[in-house]
Amino acid sequence: MLSASAPLTRQQPARSAADAASGEGIFMAQCGFCHGRDATGGQTGPDLTDSDLVGADVNGDKIGPVVRGGRVEKGMPPFSLSDGDLKKVVEFIHERKKAVDANPGRRRQVSVADLSTGSVDAGRAYFDGAGACKTCHSPTGDLVGIASKYRGLALMQRMLNPTPGNAVAPAAGQKRKPNWATATITFASGQSVTGPVAYRDEFTIAITDSAGYYRSWPTSEVKVSIKDPLQAHADLLPKYTDADIHNLFAYLQTLK
Repeated sequence: MLSASAPLTRQQPARSAADAASGEGIFMAQCGFCHGRDATGGQTGPDLTDSDLVGADVNGDKIGPVVRGGRVEKGMPPFSLSDGDLKKVVEFIHERKKAVDANPGRRRQVSVADLSTGSVDAGRAYFDGAGACKTCHSPTGDLVGIASKYRGLALMQRMLNPTPGNAVAPAAGQKRKPNWATATITFASGQSVTGPVAYRDEFTIAITDSAGYYRSWPTSEVKVSIKDPLQAHADLLPKYTDADIHNLFAYLQTLK
């Protein structure tokens, strides 16, 4: 038979594990869909184990206000957690950060440190020179704050390919995104119609017309003229060297 003190000794780790599981459970239920069940990034939320805010947090002083107040402009609503539940969530996030920092191979996403190997000066020179980026962009104009809006891999993806191919145009009544590609469709009769590109491949071209209707034609039956202010990004893809990409990224990171 075990002594009276033995069960207490064995139960100590169990209680600690139960507390951690409680924090994990709350996080998974409230935050997991966006930030991933292990806090390394999910459907729409960033990797919290690689977050500057989490790195600077002390006992929830940075995380707490964000959880309670939300970041509505970024799609994060406020959460009404009790002080106890919030404390457990904060502890869980820090536990996950320590685990990932101790074993970087467990990180599911590319860290900012992995990408930040370029030269800011060389990136600025590329922006102003060979890349011809300043033809369309300005570090004191449209790019002000770009590094605060997008971070790490998201910023690099935005730099390399700001819009996905065959993207769907906004629905009727929605504000059209700036720089959206437009197509002018000219028929055999000489008449034409112009609108945002809704779909495009080798065989089909489709636009959203001025009334908001989706209209498509076989490319073999019409003449198509595309105006895409973002084409310059696509043209640069086969020209970039690895150094060009990392240098330009390093420069863009300074535009906060």
